[in-house]
Amino acid sequence: MGDSQLTVCVAGATGFVGRHVVRALLERGHSVRALVRDPSKASAALPEHERLTIHRGEPAPHDGPDGLREWAERADAMVNTIGIIREAPGGQTFARVHVGVTRALVRAAKGAGVGHFVQVSALGVHDEADTAYARSKFEGETLVRNSGLAWTILRPSLIHGPDGEFMQLAKGWATGRAAPFVFMPYFTRPVEPLKFPVPKFESAVVAPISVDDVALAVARSLERRECRGEVLHLCGPEPLTWPELLEFVRDNVTNGKKELKTLGLPGAVAAMKARAARAVGLRDALPFDEGMATNATRDSVCSMDKAAEFLGLEPVGFRATASGYLARL
Repeated sequence: MGDSQLTVCVAGATGFVGRHVVRALLERGHSVRALVRDPSKASAALPEHERLTIHRGEPAPHDGPDGLREWAERADAMVNTIGIIREAPGGQTFARVHVGVTRALVRAAKGAGVGHFVQVSALGVHDEADTAYARSKFEGETLVRNSGLAWTILRPSLIHGPDGEFMQLAKGWATGRAAPFVFMPYFTRPVEPLKFPVPKFESAVVAPISVDDVALAVARSLERRECRGEVLHLCGPEPLTWPELLEFVRDNVTNGKKELKTLGLPGAVAAMKARAARAVGLRDALPFDEGMATNATRDSVCSMDKAAEFLGLEPVGFRATASGYLARL
């Protein structure tokens, strides 16, 4: 380890990524302060451990530097794992969660003199992104970069694990228990150039990375000083099309229905439907939004050379990892 035992504040500690980050840090000898909205939820999601303390609170966009003082004071590092993939009623917007919450955490870290800030972002975000999700993720990254803190930004591809939202959704499709019930959907993009009268469409390619590998990347980025000031992309070693991924889930999950087929739906059409639904106040009538339909048509793969150099990370392939837990789902 580049650093000895650290005291690390983890925001989003009961979320999918956050709870795995907490466990990884504890296993490596660090002390963790978990920030949670609901302490009762923390008891179910997090282990009991002498080096784990639970702090009740929620980063608010307009918090001053003292808003999270007790949680952050005398900590060595802070990790932000808070994120959403779609907006929802009750103020759950990309601007609030990805930008406002990050701003509040940065203020708290600076006010408490925290030495290192790790932001878990997403692969493919940039300043000219055409979805609100990606733009908000990049804006959050920019706040961290310009904070004056030592920072590391991690950009993972699709994160998978038995307790993750994506795998639960895929399980529902593969067992016929979730809409559309009779097939497993994915979004497609047109093959360039478009050929009429019968245009062709194709699946994007994604390189899923396990949540355990992402948690390990977070821990190592805190332990290795050379990771400070770096943006590190995280992908699994096994690029798959959406049909390949979904069919593997179907064939390996408990009660998977082998007769269910995958069916590609044009992402542009799905995005248009999502925009129309939002315009008439029916945003939640569809299980996806415009950004999800658009992003799912884009490849989510990357080179792991830099992550291997800085983190010594060698992620395990999707099939090898998922086969170990799908039979238990």
